[in-house]
Amino acid sequence: MLEPRPVKDTPSNDYQATVDALYADAATTPMSALCCTSTPPWRLPGLEVPRGMLERNYGCGSTVHPRDLATATRCLYVGVGGGLEALQMAWFLRRPGGVVAVDRVDAMLDTARTLLIEAEPLNPWFDRSFVELRKGDALALPVEDGTIDVAAQNCLFNIFTRDHLDRALSEMHRVLRPGGRLVLSDPVATRAIPAHLADDPRLRAECLSGALPLDEYVSRIVAAGFGTLEIRSKRPYRVLDRTRHGLDEHLLLETIELVAIKDPVPADGACVFTGKTAIHLGLDEVFDDGKGHRLMRDVPLGVCDKTAAALAALGRDDLVITGSTWHYAGDGCC
Repeated sequence: MLEPRPVKDTPSNDYQATVDALYADAATTPMSALCCTSTPPWRLPGLEVPRGMLERNYGCGSTVHPRDLATATRCLYVGVGGGLEALQMAWFLRRPGGVVAVDRVDAMLDTARTLLIEAEPLNPWFDRSFVELRKGDALALPVEDGTIDVAAQNCLFNIFTRDHLDRALSEMHRVLRPGGRLVLSDPVATRAIPAHLADDPRLRAECLSGALPLDEYVSRIVAAGFGTLEIRSKRPYRVLDRTRHGLDEHLLLETIELVAIKDPVPADGACVFTGKTAIHLGLDEVFDDGKGHRLMRDVPLGVCDKTAAALAALGRDDLVITGSTWHYAGDGCC
């Protein structure tokens, strides 16, 4: 196993001590108010989840999707928590070392190890060897280059400072194979979070004050080298109320589920799918824009935001472009 590469101590690292302490406590004593522990996990045939995993479901959404895992042979999960999503991934892969789960907090690794052992007698298909636990840091992953089909994190990257987020995204890009998928579930902010909250290490550790506005979050993923992004879900997460947090008005946080694909970023920018569609209403059976997009008459086609803008710019009455649903179902072609 590779040894984790050291992360140099800098002033921006100060919040990590608070994060480590909080999650060491959360490993031993479930914290129902941390993230969204009430978020229901996927129910999969023949999968029984230990109660301790459900109590430590410290995520704001899910990173487990059959579309991503159907052909995967090796997955990475960063920030193991109680091991819930690592176990769910193992349900799809069912092979020794198929899932590598990384965490920097010893207590969390110990708890996940115990709960994965508990999962064995509950699940005849499951062998403990299917999940390999590794001590490591998201900023310097103990994983070889280009060896992962699907990498995932749930409600972890929002804790990072901007510099650390960029490093974590770069690390995920490094370990993924070409065409590999990075599955992210994180809170985002509907407007910039004021410094007095963003600089509070406890609020950051609680996944409340490190969230970025969605457009900045997306741009940083693209800057890390991901050429295609699919936003599959966006919904309310928390509200930072003005009285308790010293704000002029309430600040809504939302949670998104996003998949970033490791393919080259096109010269004209990444393809970001937010649920927009294009619909051809003309007399012709097919509309072809000459750029690889063929629209069958009356049938909506999912398009990325870049293509939606280009088609709208044509000014044609026989083309209808719908708005973002923030729920992309994988039906498009750009």
